[in-house]
Amino acid sequence: MATLTSRWWALGALVLSVLVIGLDATVLNVALPTLAADLGASTGDLQWIVDAYMVPFAALMLPAGAFGDRFGRRRLLLGGLAAFGVASVIATTADGTGALIASRALMGAGAAVIMPLSTSMLPVIFAPAERGRAIATFTAAMALGLPLGPIVGGYLLDHFWWGSIFLINIPIVIVAFVAAAVLVPESRDPSAPRLDVWGSLLSVSGLGALVYGIIQAPADGWGDAGVVTALAAGVVLLGSFVLVETRTRQPMIDLGLFRNRVFIWGAIGATFVSLGMTGVLFVVPQDLQAVLGHDAFGTGLRVLPMVAGLMAGGLAGERLMRRFGLRAMMAAGLVVLAAGFGLGTMTEVTMGYGYIAFWLSVVGVGVGLAMIPAMDGVLATLPEERSGSGSATLQTMRQVGGTLGVAVLGSLLSAAYVGGLPAGAPEAAKDSIIGALAVGDGALLRAAREAFVTGMDQVLLVCGLTALVAAALMAIFLPGRTPRSGETAESEHELTVAR
Repeated sequence: MATLTSRWWALGALVLSVLVIGLDATVLNVALPTLAADLGASTGDLQWIVDAYMVPFAALMLPAGAFGDRFGRRRLLLGGLAAFGVASVIATTADGTGALIASRALMGAGAAVIMPLSTSMLPVIFAPAERGRAIATFTAAMALGLPLGPIVGGYLLDHFWWGSIFLINIPIVIVAFVAAAVLVPESRDPSAPRLDVWGSLLSVSGLGALVYGIIQAPADGWGDAGVVTALAAGVVLLGSFVLVETRTRQPMIDLGLFRNRVFIWGAIGATFVSLGMTGVLFVVPQDLQAVLGHDAFGTGLRVLPMVAGLMAGGLAGERLMRRFGLRAMMAAGLVVLAAGFGLGTMTEVTMGYGYIAFWLSVVGVGVGLAMIPAMDGVLATLPEERSGSGSATLQTMRQVGGTLGVAVLGSLLSAAYVGGLPAGAPEAAKDSIIGALAVGDGALLRAAREAFVTGMDQVLLVCGLTALVAAALMAIFLPGRTPRSGETAESEHELTVAR
């Protein structure tokens, strides 16, 4: 185990690695109108610029985690950072939508390597007594990157060309790469199984088809033939993946983890939290911009109370878990999260930002109280030698859950919004509230804002009810006695250190 100082410096390298992922997840949103004007990008082009990142991100995490266990987690992390950096350079200099879409796909592939391998190193570097605090810092960095995207992106677009929003990735990636190479110890599974080619192909194609179908559903309709085909193919391929994994002597992922109640229910709880947080970050920035009239930079700043609440809840949850255990903390955190959503459902057009900041901070506390103990509990169940594939499984569940949440909640928001518009509203206004701002007069704008807030309240109501259901599931199915921080036995497997 590394010294105290070197462990926390190594965490700094991992924090930078995931910070750039969170930043890039939202920085593009504020640039879409600029890309449409400067590159002549159609609506379909803009959708693919966004989706080209999300599909490989979700699809490649499982094999990335397994490959990290076999070939070395630090080595693959450095490869992921390098791919992300190269993709950022290509995106910065892209002169057309094709190059930009290709660079975004490469960024997604890099992120798919960075995310699970960064997570898998936490139980390798930190003893159980320190792991909760490390996870709180790690999760807060990821969350901080989300509102930083609009803040940084808005500033850069106001002062420089559109490619500058990707330029900001490059210095962060360079620093993270050097820090990880110097500070993070190499680790791998000395008895890692051979490459599971069929498992890798089935998992990548299955997750890719599933996520693609989920992403396309709000735009094309859940009954669209292409959407149904993609979703069905995803389910069949993933079912085949599970069948192959149960029959192979050396599976890519340890299916025995799914018989561990702490792992499976902790991962499900973390996925529910991710779904709720994704829902908030989907609707609130639109409300702050289109209803309250803030610019992208101001919107990013005004989402920070949720991040502050997350950090406070995470630090409190790390301490309280030692006393009350995982089941109580996850259930309580999800109840607090539901309370925050409940407060959010009472938001009205006439309310100012102060009330939104209040319930955002409550949501953040709920996320911190539930997510940090969930991550700590799940990571504690992973054998150190299989932490890469186990972390990849957890992060894949969270990513797919978040993507599904955006699709379903986006469809709900759209239906409520369109239903609240007056008869004969222009098509541009029906597309989005941003379109209504561009074409509407006073009466239409008032109706559009009322309709959007009504839709947002419905989204938050669904998120709140989902959080309550998740709290009940955690209270029922999580074991009453789970290993507390500091009680988990150290792994008998030694790290293979290669500096």
